[in-house]
Amino acid sequence: MKRTISILIFLFFLYQNPNCVAQSADFKKLVSWMEGSFSSSLQAQQDSDFFDIRLHIKRIWKSNTDGVWFYVEQAVSTAQDKPYRQRIYHVTQKENKIFESAVYTFPKPLRFVGNWKLEEDPGALTPDSLETRKGCAVYLTKKDKQTFDGSTHEKDCESDLRGAKYASSKVTLLKDRLISWDQGFDGDGKQVWGATKGGYIFIKENKD
Repeated sequence: MKRTISILIFLFFLYQNPNCVAQSADFKKLVSWMEGSFSSSLQAQQDSDFFDIRLHIKRIWKSNTDGVWFYVEQAVSTAQDKPYRQRIYHVTQKENKIFESAVYTFPKPLRFVGNWKLEEDPGALTPDSLETRKGCAVYLTKKDKQTFDGSTHEKDCESDLRGAKYASSKVTLLKDRLISWDQGFDGDGKQVWGATKGGYIFIKENKD
């Protein structure tokens, strides 16, 4: 009887919140590993072809039940007050243990520089102000107990940066690091920006 009542309560809640996303153990692990501050300092010291980059991924809008939202900020270590990338990620679990990290931009991003340090959400930033980067979502799967791995879909992510026609992102996530390889390609498939040797290796600075 108690189990039946619990199921009915859950179904009622789901009906009242149609965007509610079930969170599996793998999903919880994925978003836990994503959140934090990361640095490519060690890689930059070992290979001068890579820059010392700082990456901050901060969870926001925790009361939302449609997945997990992150504010993301990326900057060269010597210019952290002037990030070259600010995004919102929306992570949800799809069928067949596939996890989607959708990417959004937002107006006047420099207003929110350093907001990853704050406990509270940035008040002026709301979901209705976001603009989807169509085709740029990263789809991750659990490779093994220690690794999530994935990428964007083929040529779906349009880009006009430095003469590019499309961009691709390959991501590998472990508990203590995030490896990200972003590249831009022209209409002939020639790479025009991004690392050429491989992805940036971001070591998590605030490991549990």
